[in-house]
Amino acid sequence: MSKQVAVILSGCGVQDGAEIYETTLTLLRLDQLGIGYRCFAPDIAQHHVIDHRRSEVAPDEARNVLVESARLARGEINELAELDAEEFDAVILPGGFGVAKTLSDFAVAGSDMQILDRLAGPLVAFHDARKPIGLMCIAPVLVPRLFGEGIAVTVGHDPAVSGAISAMGGLHRGCRVDDIVVDFEHRIVTTPAYMLAERISEAASGIFKLVDRIDELMEL
Repeated sequence: MSKQVAVILSGCGVQDGAEIYETTLTLLRLDQLGIGYRCFAPDIAQHHVIDHRRSEVAPDEARNVLVESARLARGEINELAELDAEEFDAVILPGGFGVAKTLSDFAVAGSDMQILDRLAGPLVAFHDARKPIGLMCIAPVLVPRLFGEGIAVTVGHDPAVSGAISAMGGLHRGCRVDDIVVDFEHRIVTTPAYMLAERISEAASGIFKLVDRIDELMEL
């Protein structure tokens, strides 16, 4: 497999980590296209743990992002500090509230958010090297804070999140669940995924398009 993509995870579970279906669909499509991949996650504590059955905070539980992400990667995962943009052709960041709670504080701070340094460093390195970057679900909120103003992204139609993107200088584009938004100048591809999806097949349509476009951009 000549092409190699880094996939950055934020735990395991939509409400406090990486969205499981988004991650699995991403890895599936990469494999279908014959693209190699490696998963990465930071070795830090989660912001908090959610009981996904009850959608309630579990105050007596604590979990580690790298350990939880290893569940999704079947143990084949590296610490995020080991990610070297020079070794990969592109990077993809699935959504899930781990992005907004642990990899950043967007869930609390909104447009005043800060991004985890050990995430920002590698993503900026990919951007500076003009290597394609894919983000889905809530993850596109990171773009204006990381890469500056005027970059087109989508989270679908959510007014609060799209408003925060605009407040940070981003260009939000409305988008159907089965489609993508591409900023060709900055080589950034985004899709709403479970910001809009009600079924896994709906999420798959946009995610597969995102991975396909990342594949095309790696050729340019």
